Amino acid sequence: MSLSALDLFSVGIGPSSSHTVGPMRAARRFAAGLADSGLLDRTARVQAQLYGSLGATGHGHGSDRAVVLGLEGEDPETVDTSHAVARVDAVRADRKIALDGTHRVDFDPDVELVLHRRRTLPGHPNGMTFEAFDDAGRSLRARTFYSVGGGFVVDEEAIGADRVVLDSTPVPYAFATGAELLERCRETGLSIAGVMMANERAWRPEHEVRERLLHLWGVMQECVESGCTREERTLPGGLRVRRRAPALRERLRRQETDARRATGGSMPDPLWAMEWVNLYALAVNEENASGGRVVTAPTNGAAGIIPAVLHFYSRFVDGADDDGIVELLLTAAAVGIIVKLGASISGAEVGCQGEVGSACSMAAAGLCAVLGGTPEQVENAAEIGIEHNLGLTCDPVGGLVQIPCIERNAIASVKAVNAARLALQGDGEHKVTLDQAVRTMRETGADMKVKYKETSRGGLAVNVVEC
Repeated sequence: MSLSALDLFSVGIGPSSSHTVGPMRAARRFAAGLADSGLLDRTARVQAQLYGSLGATGHGHGSDRAVVLGLEGEDPETVDTSHAVARVDAVRADRKIALDGTHRVDFDPDVELVLHRRRTLPGHPNGMTFEAFDDAGRSLRARTFYSVGGGFVVDEEAIGADRVVLDSTPVPYAFATGAELLERCRETGLSIAGVMMANERAWRPEHEVRERLLHLWGVMQECVESGCTREERTLPGGLRVRRRAPALRERLRRQETDARRATGGSMPDPLWAMEWVNLYALAVNEENASGGRVVTAPTNGAAGIIPAVLHFYSRFVDGADDDGIVELLLTAAAVGIIVKLGASISGAEVGCQGEVGSACSMAAAGLCAVLGGTPEQVENAAEIGIEHNLGLTCDPVGGLVQIPCIERNAIASVKAVNAARLALQGDGEHKVTLDQAVRTMRETGADMKVKYKETSRGGLAVNVVEC
């Protein structure tokens, strides 16, 4: 079993990788399966059912809309986000859907798309089933899928085999733990990014890996810009949360201009860079909450952290360049792979420690690497990032990826910068290893009550009035 950095980082739409991107991919896969098996023309009706966390918070996460778009053959990376809501509204009004984009059948989302708020499938909290029927009501095809975090979708057989991804590609420097990764570095003399690039070449040429990683960086930059230029004053949904990124960027730019006029040089505030880190994270996650295009890093709920740290590196670190961007992303991906294989990046499975905690760890490791850290220091930075997010619950108010999610990304971005700097002040030796922190995350997630795992039935979700 192998996992590529380009599996971990992918382009999708908000507000959730597990609850929006995953269901869209599953629905698209089901519709394509009907076409591939010659059953599409015989299909007269389809039904989709969402369970567990998908059912409990699906409306707030846009899971129902994602299923409709996926059944119509849309892909999260290419769907027109500006018209997505209108298309779903048209399906609801016409009570017709174009399966796989071509075959129109009757479909009433209020009847055929069922969200079970308190029923869960056995394989994972994010379970869903799809079934197609002919005009006599006979079942033609039924499939069960699980959205296991970060937009990854597996079927019932994969879950039963405890598989993360169905890829047996051999890589030259396989690793599943932090200890194994460090051993690969010692054996080869390569950096963590070097080990990752050597493995990535098992799938595609190095120049393509580089191009695709820099494309992801470009999408992250576009996401920040979009989040800073939106004209709507509030985010969608009943909470009416105010957008902060557009006004904050204008304020920061004005303060910079005024200060430089007064001093003729740099900003007097020694923590000025952190203001911008906060902005970058807020912009991405406000865009995510609006259903905009983001990069799963490693999830949508934590999508602002790695972009914020990348922007920090690009703007505030002398000598920052595209080589550093690639190194940061490859290093971060190595840590993400370790977390995904050893624990989970799914908030519905282990709480927000698996999303924001994982992203904080990944960003800290990547930044430590481009600041000159040794593999041991990088592993230490990753461990700090996870250790100080252990126990973090996932309790979105109103089932929306807004409170506390948006601010939480900003806080974790600053924490990642600090974790990298703290690790660089040491020599790489530390008492708690990354593997021990990952194992603790898994065990803590197993002990955590279900109501704190993306169900909106605990924590802030029940203590904040939705108005």
